[in-house]
Amino acid sequence: MSGSLQSSRGFTLIEILVVMSLLSLLALGMGSALRTTAQIGERVDSKLLEADELRVTAAFLRSVLGRMHVQRLNAPTAVGQQPYFFEGTPVSVTWVGIMPARHGVGGRSFFQLSLGQSEGQQGLLLQFLPWDSTTVRPDWSQAQTRVLVRDAVDLQLKYVSTTVNEPRWSDAWESPDALPDRVMISLRSPSGRWPDLVVPVRTTPAGLSGAGSGEAVFGGNAN
Repeated sequence: MSGSLQSSRGFTLIEILVVMSLLSLLALGMGSALRTTAQIGERVDSKLLEADELRVTAAFLRSVLGRMHVQRLNAPTAVGQQPYFFEGTPVSVTWVGIMPARHGVGGRSFFQLSLGQSEGQQGLLLQFLPWDSTTVRPDWSQAQTRVLVRDAVDLQLKYVSTTVNEPRWSDAWESPDALPDRVMISLRSPSGRWPDLVVPVRTTPAGLSGAGSGEAVFGGNAN
C-alpha cells in the first residue's frame, strides 16, 4: 500500500520551481539567439544593398563621367587657364558629357558631381542641364538632380593623365591643354568607406588623349 501511494505522488513545489527556472533560461537563450540572428540578417541585408548601390552607381558613372565632350568655353580665357568646359576640384567635378538615352534625357548635357542635399536627402548628387552652345556658365539652380548614393558624408576626387612620363594623382585638375583620362572617386557613408572607384575617361570628339575601354576600376590603380 505504501509503495502505491509513493508512486502516485506528484511533483513538489521545489521541483516545479526548478523546472520553471530552466524553461525561463531556455526561453531567454532562444530569444537572445533570435535577436542575434535578426541583427546579423539586417547587417547582411545592409551590405547587400550597399553592394548593389555601388554596382549601379559605378555603372552609371562609367557611362556618364567616363565620356566627356571636349567643349570650349564661350568666353575669353587667360594664358594658362583651362579653355574647355571642365573643372576638377577635390570635392566636385563639372564637365560636358552625354546622358544615355535610356535614362530619359539623352543627349549632350552639362554635368556636375558633388556632395550635397536634394529635397532633404543628403548624398552624392549628379546635377545635369541640357547643353546650350550659347551658355557661358550653366545655372545649376535650374538643373535636374539625382541622388546617386544616399547618406554619403564625404567625397574626395583626384585626377591624373596617364600620357605623361610619371603619372601622379592630383586633388585638382589644372592642365590648360588637356582633360584628365582618369578620375578617382573616394566616398564614405555612415557604414564606412567605399572602395575607391577609378573611371577612365574617353574624350569626344578625338583630339585629346583619352583612355581605353571606359570600364570602372576599383582600388585606385592609375594604370
